[in-house]
Order: sequence, then structure tokens, then C-alpha cells
Amino acid sequence: MGKTSETHDLPLLQAQTADSSFKRTGNLWTAVAHIITAVIGSGALSLAWSTAQLGWIAGPLAVLSFAAITLVSSFLLSNCYRTPDPEHGPGRNRSYIEAVDVSLGEKRAWICGFFVQISLYGTAIAYTVTSAISMRAIKKSNCYHKEGHEAACEYSDTSYMLMFGFAEIILSQTRNLNNVEWLSVFAAIMSFTYSFIGLGLGLATVIENGYAKGSISGVSTSSSIQKLSLVSQGLGDIAFAFPFVLVLIEVQDTLKSPPPETHTMKKASTIAIFVTTFFYLLCGSFGYAAFGDDTPGNLLTGFGFYEPYWLVEMYFKQKNIEPWTRNMGDA
Repeated sequence: MGKTSETHDLPLLQAQTADSSFKRTGNLWTAVAHIITAVIGSGALSLAWSTAQLGWIAGPLAVLSFAAITLVSSFLLSNCYRTPDPEHGPGRNRSYIEAVDVSLGEKRAWICGFFVQISLYGTAIAYTVTSAISMRAIKKSNCYHKEGHEAACEYSDTSYMLMFGFAEIILSQTRNLNNVEWLSVFAAIMSFTYSFIGLGLGLATVIENGYAKGSISGVSTSSSIQKLSLVSQGLGDIAFAFPFVLVLIEVQDTLKSPPPETHTMKKASTIAIFVTTFFYLLCGSFGYAAFGDDTPGNLLTGFGFYEPYWLVEMYFKQKNIEPWTRNMGDA
């Protein structure tokens, strides 16, 4: 049987209590910045494609459903930060694995840790590949601008993957999320910037077309199996757009007290999820309305837009910085 709040291991509780002397300066708005930095990433501009696969009804409902699931999960997990009482402790669990260990035992902590590492591994691959594609897209946008949209502008992204991977290794060694609040604030601003870029260009295209494209059933396919596959991919992309629960406790560990960290974290989660979901719905809806069945996997990497090329370039330069902050937890 795993450990419970009534049967804490004394040395562990003493170590957690001793750690409470560390000065934490985070507040509601720094937590919101950390969360938005973790949530609004490359998935924001792929939501138009996901909406296209699901249609006008199922697409927005899927976004709202995953947002609700993430919010409930964040509320439950935020109560696991302090031990044994969620508000008064006195022990602190500084990571998800430590919280599982204290609550459910070492064996379950190993099992959960295994799946967490797989998730982080997959996320790191996704961002490495996406960032390389983004950097390649900058060169393509410049090439198309100079040579025309029909030019053979093809570039390899292997070197960009290697460079970004090296940067991730270096930056992942940064200690103490509490000391990089400025970076999350900066990255959150960039996240909103490229969300506005996608949203604005989608809206402009709808206005230019004079009508909204798309259908209730989404993209039509030649077989039900193909449709099921595309719907599954769309749901997966939407689920990937709400990943911050993996770093929730690390963010909560930056918060000062009083008030109790769990109260601040729940407020921050509510604000951040509400804001990001609002942007997700707008980006997904206007992107689908602009291109209909021809919606690309990413509004900019798929070159749904060629011009203005300088805006495309600015978007990618911003987006390539933001994923680095995901690695800046406690080493």
C-alpha cells in the first residue's frame, strides 16, 4: 500500500519542511505568464487544421472539452503541492513525481515518472522539429518573395534541428524557475503576438473572400477509415495544445505564501486557460473559415499566407524562442 497523508516518512517530511526556508517571490501574474508560456506554443496555429477535420460543431466543442479537462486536472494537482494539508503543509512537493511518491508510494511514482518522461521526450521532439521547420520557413518566405510563389524554394532542416537541440541542452540546465520570471513574461507576450498574427491574417482572408468556408462535418474524405484517422489526429493536436499540467507543480513552487499557493495556482490556471482557450477558438475558427477544406497543418508553415513576408518572418523568429522556456525548470 502506498504512503498516505497520515503515514508520511519522517525524513522526507523533514526535508520538505526544511526547504520552506527558500524565498519564493512568484505571484498570480507571474504564474499566469509561466502557464501561458507553457500552453500557447506551436499548437496554436495548427488548431485551424484540427477544426477543419472535426467541423464547425465538433471542433470548437473539442477545444472547450480539453480546456475543461485541463482545468479540473490543474485544480486536483495543485492540491498535491503541500503535504499533508493542501494549504498549510508543512511539507512541499517540488515536482509531480515527488507528489506521486508521497501520495501513492514509490512504485507508482516510478510508473508515473516513466510516462511523464515519455511525454516530455515526445514534446521535445515535436518542438525541435517544429522549430527547425519554422527556421526553414523563414528562408522559404524570403525566397518566395524574391523569386515568386512558383519558385523551387527547398531547404534542408537537419542543421536547424541540431542547432535547436544544442540550445535546448544548454538552456535545460538553467536552475530555478523562480529566477526566470522575466523570460516567461517575455515569451507570453510573444505567444500572444503570433496568435494575433494568425488570427489577424485569418480574419483578413475571410473578409477578402467575402464568406466563411467550411462545413458542419469538416473535411470530406473518400472513406470512413480515413476520416476517423484525420479526426483522431485533430483531437491529438487539440490535446497537445493544453500541456501545462506537466509543469504545474514546478510553477506552483515559485509562488510566495500567504495566500496559500493552491489558491493562487487555481486562480492563475483559471485565468490562463480562459485566455488561451479564447485565442484557440478564434485562431481555429478564423483559420478554418479562411481556407475550408484546404486549411494547412499550420497557417504559416503550410504557407496559407505568402505575404506580407516580413510578418511571416517575424512570427517564426518569435516562435523559435518560446519553446526554450519549457526546459527551464529546476535542474
